[in-house]
Amino acid sequence: MIHHVQLASPPGTEAALRGFYTGVLGFDEIGKPPALVSRGGAWFRGTGYGGAPIEIHVGVEAGFAPARKAHPGLLVDDLDGVAARLAAADYPVTWDDGFPGMRRFYSEDVHGNRLEFLTPAA
Repeated sequence: MIHHVQLASPPGTEAALRGFYTGVLGFDEIGKPPALVSRGGAWFRGTGYGGAPIEIHVGVEAGFAPARKAHPGLLVDDLDGVAARLAAADYPVTWDDGFPGMRRFYSEDVHGNRLEFLTPAA
């Protein structure tokens, strides 16, 4: 089991991260250990497929460039609901049927990092 996935963001963008991960995806922001707070970024936790936790840590990276190919695959219960929330907030939702046994789509976070959302096909 993976504890968390680390993504990157430009310096000083914590408010935008909160708007996306808490406002659009509905994750909770979780506190960082005191020794890491000064580094910037933010940590988030949501609920995935079957109630399993999803934890995403977003760290600050000088010279940031979004991850366009590498990405976390987030297994969720309500794939259509997540797609609807992203689309309503003007984030891309690109469906892909290339993974047998799974329904999935790709999107991106507020800084253009690629995200995959999937659920087992019925």
